[in-house]
Amino acid sequence: MVRLSGDKALDAGLMLARLNAARVIIVTATDPVSTGMGAGGFGAIDASSIIVQLEETYAKEAKTLLAAARAKADAADIEARTLYMPRQKPADAIMAALEAEKADTIVMGSHGRRGFGRLLLGSQAAEVLAHSSVPVLTVK
Repeated sequence: MVRLSGDKALDAGLMLARLNAARVIIVTATDPVSTGMGAGGFGAIDASSIIVQLEETYAKEAKTLLAAARAKADAADIEARTLYMPRQKPADAIMAALEAEKADTIVMGSHGRRGFGRLLLGSQAAEVLAHSSVPVLTVK
């Protein structure tokens, strides 16, 4: 079984919350849907219905993911709130949640990309580390 960095980060965050009698806010985000073709969408095709379907699918998957995370927190008897941030890059969503919720620590997964992959895809963890005013625990 392969465990995703988000799963590992959730486990680490719940353990940290248990040790400190803290509550957690579990955040997931979905990137804005990009057509890759500028303002015109998919060229001459009206892509609005495709974009709506993609965003609905993203929202459904986020709801499923957050329900599973909440169940894990409930099983550990840790107070948790879930937050879905659509149309935002993960780093932006985490920083917005940090501000709104006045959180004192961030626990997040990192894919651990290096070299060319990191250059192309960027690092959401590095972005959060660069802009966070609170401690950040990254889990690979």
